[in-house]
Amino acid sequence: MAERMGFFTDTSICIGCKACEVACKEWNDVPDDGFVFRATSYDNTGSLGADTWRHVAFIEQPGGGSGQEGVEGWLMSSDVCKHCTHAACLDVCPTGALFRTEFGTVVVQADVCNGCGYCVPACPYGVIDRRERDGRAFKCTMCYDRQLGGLEPACAKACPTDSIQFGPLDELRARARERVELLHGEGRPEARLYGADPGDGVGGDGAFFLLLDEPEVYGLPPDPVVTTRDLPAMWRWAAGAALSMVGVVAVSFLGGGRIR
Repeated sequence: MAERMGFFTDTSICIGCKACEVACKEWNDVPDDGFVFRATSYDNTGSLGADTWRHVAFIEQPGGGSGQEGVEGWLMSSDVCKHCTHAACLDVCPTGALFRTEFGTVVVQADVCNGCGYCVPACPYGVIDRRERDGRAFKCTMCYDRQLGGLEPACAKACPTDSIQFGPLDELRARARERVELLHGEGRPEARLYGADPGDGVGGDGAFFLLLDEPEVYGLPPDPVVTTRDLPAMWRWAAGAALSMVGVVAVSFLGGGRIR
């Protein structure tokens, strides 16, 4: 097993250039999303999906003070699959199309996916999605093919500010903690890490973030939990119920034999 690799996305230095989105599409041959004029935001791609494996969110910050209108500024963040330590999408996939790589990431094999869609509601982040044209599921692979060749993912390679950093996960976590301390020292107490804690509900993310506001502001769940956490207990209950049923049937047959 190779060293676990990951993403650290430092949103405090994201400039919203969307070079990561373009690089992801070009390298992975991801189709365009169509040309939708939303007229509600500077964010022209909307969200992660089957045809958007990297998405740079433009989060408008309203003008401060009563009576002021308009946008004071933006929070920008390049979102991506979190490559969870405990990945529910893996648990529910019936075909093995989703697998854990030797780098600790989670990848979909499009040629094995049967389009059942079980993985879609299982993801606590709403990342994985089915492509309308053929029904199969797609998401970020953390450029598995590039990693096999010793290269960093295309999005990290294209990022001009190093907002997206790729490397051994333990090193990234240490680097991220230092960055948070630095920002706090510079008078940015709102800086915080998201997804970096191995003790959280998904065992920590392989792709984690430095945020400048609450997770909900970025559209992220504040306390994500692996959705299959109750499966072992459910299977135990089902097995117990089945054994009880077999016992009842056996007793009924034995009882019937005595009557005859």
